[in-house]
Amino acid sequence: MAFSPALSRLIDAFRILPGVGAKSAQRMAFHLLQNEREGGVYLAESIQTAVASIRHCRECRMFAEAELCEICRNDQRDASRVCVVESPADVMAIEQNTNFHGRYFVLMGHLSPIDGIGPEQLGLDVLRERLARGPVEELILAVGATVEGEATAQYIAELARQNDASVTRIAHGVPVGGELEYVDAGTLSQAFSGRRPL
Repeated sequence: MAFSPALSRLIDAFRILPGVGAKSAQRMAFHLLQNEREGGVYLAESIQTAVASIRHCRECRMFAEAELCEICRNDQRDASRVCVVESPADVMAIEQNTNFHGRYFVLMGHLSPIDGIGPEQLGLDVLRERLARGPVEELILAVGATVEGEATAQYIAELARQNDASVTRIAHGVPVGGELEYVDAGTLSQAFSGRRPL
């Protein structure tokens, strides 16, 4: 069935979002036009404002409207502890679920030569400058436990060592409340290699 050009364009626009297929995009477009026209205008204005005004923090690469994000501007945060994460969503997860009071560095991905993502695309030159400028006593690696995440962690660990910063990695393993018989082999292996004294 052919839709009007404006409706087809709206449906296509929703499809750029991750996890949104043709049916979901169509459902969203119909909902906006049928029930939420004011909400649609608000959504459009919010997206336009965000795209025009949000950039990367010059220190940590988190999303910000100014040169520095809220975390990097906060003098109460411990600048000697820097947590390296893959995405802004990781920063939010750590902020909401831990008592970490240091600073961050957001990679916006991980090393993946097959996809053309190297150190330059991850802003590792910015991290190198930050480490050289100091004082970073501990660089905490909170990247994924995937093959790409491991490669990224190793690369950054070497970068940190060249700048005399100690490197730690968040623990990976059996989740709280998990039972061993249901844990996959990779997770169980990580848990065993990362065991600590009790």
